[in-house]
Amino acid sequence: MNGRDVHPGRVRAGRLISLVSVLAREGRTTAADLAERLEVSERTILRDLEVLSGAGVPVYTTRGVGGGVQLLEGYTPTLPARSLARPTSPRASTARMTVLISEEGRRTAAILGYLQPLRVRPEPAGRADWLTATCRLRSTDAMALEVLALGPQVEVLAPADLRQHVADLTRRAAGLYGSDAGR
Repeated sequence: MNGRDVHPGRVRAGRLISLVSVLAREGRTTAADLAERLEVSERTILRDLEVLSGAGVPVYTTRGVGGGVQLLEGYTPTLPARSLARPTSPRASTARMTVLISEEGRRTAAILGYLQPLRVRPEPAGRADWLTATCRLRSTDAMALEVLALGPQVEVLAPADLRQHVADLTRRAAGLYGSDAGR
């Protein structure tokens, strides 16, 4: 595999997950230590911290001796299992999809690089702590996998064919784990 085969968004998503995992596991650490561990520059770590903060992950820095970067005390990230690999992106499209997404779903989507670019709409979503948002619809199959990876934190509103595809895949998966499945 040559360097052109690696999608930059996947590399960054993986690094963001690693960054959150290190902070959750070890607590306060310096940007220099994070940069060394993740084999990137300190500037890249600082940019990644801005992305995480913008996505709602409660990360903050403390200056001075004994300072560093850490997650807000008591915050436990819920990172989904990476069992569904992100599919390769087909060529870009101008079609958009509309979703309802929870705050936790929005954070997870940003960390994983799913449903991007996610644009939140100003109108209320009708559910407490949920947002109405749109994102680029690259392909029905790829977007269905991203929605399923986010689990109950997201609901597709439109287009109807994507909503139906997600529903069909969910029913098929549920059938595999039904009470008499596998017997």
